Amino acid sequence: MLHDLSFHVPQGQRIAIVGPSGSGKSTIISLLERFYQPSKGHLLIGSVPFSNTDIDTYRDHVSLVSQDTQLFDGTVRDNILLGVPAGEESEEKMLKAAREAHIHDFITSLPEGYSTPCGRKGTLFSGGQRQRLAIARALVRDPSILLLDEATSALDTESEGVVKKALKDASVGRTVIAVAHRLSTIRDADCIYVLVKGRIVESGTHDELTRERGVYWGMCQRQNLD
Repeated sequence: MLHDLSFHVPQGQRIAIVGPSGSGKSTIISLLERFYQPSKGHLLIGSVPFSNTDIDTYRDHVSLVSQDTQLFDGTVRDNILLGVPAGEESEEKMLKAAREAHIHDFITSLPEGYSTPCGRKGTLFSGGQRQRLAIARALVRDPSILLLDEATSALDTESEGVVKKALKDASVGRTVIAVAHRLSTIRDADCIYVLVKGRIVESGTHDELTRERGVYWGMCQRQNLD
C-alpha cells in the first residue's frame, strides 16, 4: 500500500524507484499501466487525470519490459511484432527496434534469421537474449513512455551488462520509469526515489543519495556498489 506518495516525472527524463521488497515499487508500475485506479489521489499525464484519458490511446504510447520475459512459440519476427496492430507491421520498424535492443546481429547470425522459431517460452535462447528480444518488442511500437520492472534482476553479470547497454540506448528520447533491485542499472538516472513501506523516504541522484549516507547508501553497501 502506498502512503502520501507524490512525485513528478519530467518528459524525457529517466527516474528510478528502489526499495526493499513490499515497499510498493511494483504497485506504482501497475498503476502506471492502468491495471487499476488509486483509491485516493490522482495520477496525471501532463495536467490531465488518467481517469479522463482513453485507456487504449494511453497504452499505445506505453511499453513495459519486465523481469519475467514472455516469448511465445512462434518465430523471432512474430515475437517482436507481437502487439503491433494488424496491418501496421513494418519490417523497417522491426529491424530498427532490434538494432536499438542490441539483438539484430545475433538474430542475423542464426541460420533462419528472423524466421528462427523461438521454441515454447523462448527456451532456445539465453536469458539475456530473451530479454533483448523483449526490449525490441517494447520498442517496435516507438513508445513515449518506457516502464522497466526489474528488467535485469534475473540475469547473470555478463548478460546484465549487455542488456543494461540496450536499455540505456532504448531510453534516449523517452520518459523512463524504472523499478530496480540491482542499483548498478539505475545509478545514472536523473532522479532516484527510495521507497520504504509505501512512502518516499529519500530522493535525488546517485551521488546525492550516497553522500547522505541514508537508506540508499546502505543498499549500495550491501550490493558492494561504490
